[in-house]
Amino acid sequence: MKYILDSNTFIEAKNRYYSMTVCPAYWQWLLNAHGEGHIYSIDLVKDEMLKQHDELADWTRAHSDFFVDVSESKIQEKFAEVAAYVASLTHMRNGTHEDFMSGADPWLIAVALANDFTIVTQESLVSADVRKKIYIPNVCQALGAKYINTFELLHELEAEFVLSAA
Repeated sequence: MKYILDSNTFIEAKNRYYSMTVCPAYWQWLLNAHGEGHIYSIDLVKDEMLKQHDELADWTRAHSDFFVDVSESKIQEKFAEVAAYVASLTHMRNGTHEDFMSGADPWLIAVALANDFTIVTQESLVSADVRKKIYIPNVCQALGAKYINTFELLHELEAEFVLSAA
């Protein structure tokens, strides 16, 4: 199984539970799992993270091969499907469609659909009556893409962060 990571998986890890200085093993694990062909992200996620001027931007810059290009024709075709579905959400507030379509989220879904990847996101499925934001899991559910959160990814890939005896 292959996984494609949303920007919030990197940002929340850095800011909350896997600080780059407290748990460098997590960040090395990401690189190892990528090297084994299990996990990736996309260039649009990279662009989002490079807007900041912090250690995550430095990490992203140093590991740009982690982030794949989305210009492949089968991804473009799936993006059109995502766009059509999002456009069909007529109950959303004005501007919601544009906000969703202007970011990395629809591209993550397109990559997942085109390559049978599982999206890793910290977003959760929300009630269908939400009108102010389009969530990745809701679009995934509608289009048949798989999604999990960071902790489910760690379990599925059997990650271990073990302190060495000092």
